[in-house]
Amino acid sequence: MKFFMALVLFSATSVVSAQDYVQFSHSISTTASPEQIWKIWTDVSNWHTWDTGLKSASLKGTFKEEAKGKLIPDEGPKSSFKISELEEGRSYTLKTRIPFGALIVRRFMKVKDGQTIFTHEVEFTGWLKKAFAKRFGKRYKAMLPEVMENIKRIAEEE
Repeated sequence: MKFFMALVLFSATSVVSAQDYVQFSHSISTTASPEQIWKIWTDVSNWHTWDTGLKSASLKGTFKEEAKGKLIPDEGPKSSFKISELEEGRSYTLKTRIPFGALIVRRFMKVKDGQTIFTHEVEFTGWLKKAFAKRFGKRYKAMLPEVMENIKRIAEEE
């Protein structure tokens, strides 16, 4: 019971400072084609080459809806993910379970005026979302512009 009360108190005190980190996104444009971005996004075993928060990632089988994989972050425990939504060549959503909720990552793109605009969105859901946002969200949000620049650089070099 003491642990549960401490967890509730921790979660409640995290509300103000974590609010900006519960859901956030970053978009960037590139001259690279949507196909180049898609190739990078769906090459799970190479996510660590552009995602500075990952040691490694793997996928069981092919990149499709309902496919499952593993993530090993540079900080924190290994986790599983599932591709919960997929629009081939345009967008996908992956979900990782966290206690009493999920970490949801959405990646999507569009073409406008000859540029590919791609977006990476992060959302913590569930009862402890503010606690997880406080613990991990601030760091993820700070890393996101660099991660997106890495994808852009790799895509434009190809």
